[in-house]
Amino acid sequence: MAWPAVTSWPVLLLLFGAVAKLVLFPFSGRGQPLLDWLDTGASLALAAGLASILLRLLIRLQRRLLWRIRRKLIVSYVFIGFVPVLLVVAFFAVAGAMSVLSTSSELVRLELDAMVADVEVAARRIGAQLVGGASPRPALDGVLDGLGEEYRGISGAVLGSAGGDGARAVAGTWRQETRPDTVPAWIGPDGFAGLVTEGPEGALVIRVVDRTDRADAVAVLLELPLDAHARARVEAATGVEIGPFDSAGPADPLEATRLASTEGLTWFAFLESTDWNSGASDSRNLALRVTPAAFAQQLLGAATPTGEVSLRDVFLILLALIGGLFLVIEFAAFVMGLALARSITGSVDALFTGTNLVRRGDFSHRIRIESGDQLGDLAESFNAMTGSVEGLLRQAAEKKRLEEELRIARRIQMSLLPRDTGSIPGLAVTALCRPAREVGGDYYDFIRLGERRLGVLVADVSGKGTAAALYMAELKGLILSLGHIYESPRRLLIETNRIMASTLDSRSFITMLYAVIDLEAGTLTYARAGHAPLFYVARNGDDTPVDVRVLAPEGMVLGLAGFERKFDALLEEHHLEVHPGDIALLFTDGVTEAMNEETDLFGEERLKQVLEQHGELTSDDLREQIMRHVESFVGSADQHDDMTMVLIRVDETGVADRARAAGTAAGAGT
Repeated sequence: MAWPAVTSWPVLLLLFGAVAKLVLFPFSGRGQPLLDWLDTGASLALAAGLASILLRLLIRLQRRLLWRIRRKLIVSYVFIGFVPVLLVVAFFAVAGAMSVLSTSSELVRLELDAMVADVEVAARRIGAQLVGGASPRPALDGVLDGLGEEYRGISGAVLGSAGGDGARAVAGTWRQETRPDTVPAWIGPDGFAGLVTEGPEGALVIRVVDRTDRADAVAVLLELPLDAHARARVEAATGVEIGPFDSAGPADPLEATRLASTEGLTWFAFLESTDWNSGASDSRNLALRVTPAAFAQQLLGAATPTGEVSLRDVFLILLALIGGLFLVIEFAAFVMGLALARSITGSVDALFTGTNLVRRGDFSHRIRIESGDQLGDLAESFNAMTGSVEGLLRQAAEKKRLEEELRIARRIQMSLLPRDTGSIPGLAVTALCRPAREVGGDYYDFIRLGERRLGVLVADVSGKGTAAALYMAELKGLILSLGHIYESPRRLLIETNRIMASTLDSRSFITMLYAVIDLEAGTLTYARAGHAPLFYVARNGDDTPVDVRVLAPEGMVLGLAGFERKFDALLEEHHLEVHPGDIALLFTDGVTEAMNEETDLFGEERLKQVLEQHGELTSDDLREQIMRHVESFVGSADQHDDMTMVLIRVDETGVADRARAAGTAAGAGT
């Protein structure tokens, strides 16, 4: 336990007071006012410093002594066992009075709500009769006469439109200056039912507005003043006497005298009301006088003759039994609490020791389980947790290692894709590959076959992940070996299928599209092995729209063992003349099968429309336009397949060069 610092203000006050008292001690008793004032100030400083130091020491001592949960529980059980015994009598007295007063307040509020509901039902009955074609005055009289005995002061009116027609019919004891002729603007089409205040005195009344569909009667208005008859009804129903319903106090001297002379408990209730003119909410208080005998009679019934047992007698007997049981249970709880404190704190202390060891990295500690209760299960769970934490840490390290290996594999796979687009004068080539996972099975490559010839390959290995990436790497090595041997797309695909059929497992296959562009001859030769079609954009002139062709020659997927002959028979090789400005698009199905949140596919038709709209752009800009449209279509949906595309724009061909040369020679001859 640390003492207060020497530089703290309580210590400084204590030292200052002590030094001042010692200095002033030889001069004490000489009757000098200044010295007496200084001595008094020193005494106050000494007392304040000492009191502050003692208070701080007491707080620190309390924290030190009650740091252990066992000591806290013992102290808490002492307070639970003795303090309530001293307060039990006062508690029951205050609780009983508050219960009676609160219950009486709620009963009065509920009775007022019931009166509002009755008036609202009456208004709806009148409205229903008006909608059914009844005349306003007979409808009012018929319903209000039925309520006359129970609600003597009720009044009603059928209001016309807001154009100045006023009330269509009036019944009851309305005061002319308070009767509304129109419905306030704040009341909506559903009408209104509740307590309202109106007039300079803020009179509180029950008022209900029920809308109707008749053109000559827009609403039914009923009003019930909270007069002596209404208060008598509340008193008869609840056993609670009530005063005037406003915050200014009893307006009637006789009413005030009656309340003052009545024996009982005085209470109040808050009522929520609405200002009739503005619709603003207001809170009004209501004076209550609760007589315990009348209230008990209302709730429990009247007393019965001698020899018979009433509900009140049963209630009093039960109350006495509960009081006796309370004292017995209080003593038993104190004794049992002391016993439970040791059991609880022992388990908590063991858990505290175990968690400290775990915090230092010791996962071998196990808590001794001495009970079969929840604390024992908690200790068992702690032991199971410490036993599995080390395994989880190993799994986390292994997962981190695998993620790092996948990132390395992604970098390696991206490095397998060509960095150089095989630049050939007269061709503008751009490519994009976006795997759906860390690694994927899409693959594209360029094979330079001569000064003006370029082989372009796009392939898609079935599936995703590491297996597809490994097959993709194997396919790249095979293509690099066969690309310069077989310049014919058909022959290259046939040889690739023959080799890969013996390598791929039975659940895997590869789709591929291989095209050879010969700028000197002005041709495009291509073959398709079950792959997405080749989109070719032909430019017929600067002022003519582009022509997008979807080229899909026959061919089945490669890599299926036992289908080599069928593959060779189905595979077709097509030729196409190319011209400056033409564009060839090779892509995988991840582009056209991109899905949005509604699982709709982007589709080949949308891709074709993008090419038609932006076919005049450069290959890089056209690629960005395609990806922008795909991403806009997909939205926030996840990418479910790899997306790869290669765009090739023909800038010039050997045919065009020869045509220009021929034109130049003809001009020179003339």
